Amino acid sequence: MSPAVPFLDLAGLHADLREPLDRAWDAVLGHGRFVNGPEVAAFEAAFATYCEAGQCVGVGNGTDALELVLAALGIGAGDEVIVPANTFVATAEAVVAVGARPRFVDVRPDTLLIDADTVAPAVGPRTAAILVVHLFGQMADMPGLAALAARHGLALVEDAAQAHGARFAGRRAGSWGAAAAFSFYPGKNLGALGDGGAVVSDDAELVARIRQLCDHGRSGADRYLHEVSGRNSRLDTLQAAALGVKLRGLDEANRARVAVAEQYRKALPDWCVPVAVHPDADAVHHLAVVQVPDRAAVTRALDAAGIGWGVHYPVPCHRQPAFAADAADAGDALPVAEAAAEHILSLPMWPGLTTGQVDRVCEVVDGVGA
Repeated sequence: MSPAVPFLDLAGLHADLREPLDRAWDAVLGHGRFVNGPEVAAFEAAFATYCEAGQCVGVGNGTDALELVLAALGIGAGDEVIVPANTFVATAEAVVAVGARPRFVDVRPDTLLIDADTVAPAVGPRTAAILVVHLFGQMADMPGLAALAARHGLALVEDAAQAHGARFAGRRAGSWGAAAAFSFYPGKNLGALGDGGAVVSDDAELVARIRQLCDHGRSGADRYLHEVSGRNSRLDTLQAAALGVKLRGLDEANRARVAVAEQYRKALPDWCVPVAVHPDADAVHHLAVVQVPDRAAVTRALDAAGIGWGVHYPVPCHRQPAFAADAADAGDALPVAEAAAEHILSLPMWPGLTTGQVDRVCEVVDGVGA
């Protein structure tokens, strides 16, 4: 029997980084500044530069990053934030956490992302922001969304949790909106060795508010003075050290993901359709998402062959019980997201996948239609 192919091999991904990670770990253990150590500021500066943004503040995780951006923008009770129905629940959770209401919209059938056409009908008198999700490693059509946001005076926020290094029209994820939120969950393109997140922005005042909110509302002039009610959501020094090591190889790792995605695109059967990439997008393929007619049959075959898989996501946000009250007016008006939820399937994807492993996955999928 052919060897198993895991959905994601985190141990394998870190094998070649063991020595630099050990050195970074030793440095932090040596100075003992486990919170707000020098590695945090160094990573923040490097990641801001990488994202082509002015500033970066590290936070505890990607969900906190989203919530802190919305809070710092002053979004709260009585406001609506436009959110795609096709996203992880953290996007909507952040909106609810600040007291606002998520206004779910449908996505394009080719990329499964929002654009100005899907968002425009949802803009209303209570709309305060458009929360754009760059899903599966591909950015949404930002020029159109930026123009729409500007026309209506709305904040444009990027949920870039799955798009580290992605570009649209030549510009990086994180360089388009008022701010962008990133997750460094271990399985991300740039993943920590635990939880972590960051916000990047060109708005120095916004970053300063976020930095204060994530550190208990502490005054910059007096650490014992708390000017606002904040929270504890800081990027640990150890995680910042690891992220600094991994950031140096991110572009190379993303190129490997692009090669895997291209191999899938060429070798999969015609009935197994990869999510389209916009011609102006440079995707980094956080996930290898396809649409299949009979997902149950394909997953049975993958299970029998020892091949890992996932579904991102089987229940659209507007159909989640947690957001039932917020989605009451969505009704059956989001058909693309609902149809996609029945047919999407995520195949193995990580930079270390071999040509043979991808061929094996495609062979098993092709066998379902034989």
